[in-house]
Amino acid sequence: MANNNCALVVLLVVLAVAAVAAPAEAVCNMSNEQFMSCQPAAAKTTGPPADPTAACCDALRGADLGCLCRYKDSPWMGVYNIDPQRAMDLPTKCGLAKPPNC
Repeated sequence: MANNNCALVVLLVVLAVAAVAAPAEAVCNMSNEQFMSCQPAAAKTTGPPADPTAACCDALRGADLGCLCRYKDSPWMGVYNIDPQRAMDLPTKCGLAKPPNC
C-alpha cells in the first residue's frame, strides 16, 4: 500500500511539473485554461450546478469527448473539485451529443 501511495505522489509531482513546463499541452484537445472554464459548472457543490459558460461550451466543441469520458473515474476529478456526474452532463447542456458508453 505504501508503494502505491508513493507512486501516486511521484505521478502527481511529475504531472504538476509537466503542467508548469508545458502549459500549452492539451489533454483530450483541451488546454488547462479550457478545463478551468468548465470547472464552475462541474464543481462539487451543495447547490444546483452553474450553467456552463460560452467559453466552456466552445472548449467542449473542440474536445475529444470520448477521451474525456475515460477520466470520469479518475482521482483527478477530486483534485479539481469536479463532480463526475456534473462533468458528464456538460456536453448535453452545451447542445452536444454525449459519446456512447460514457
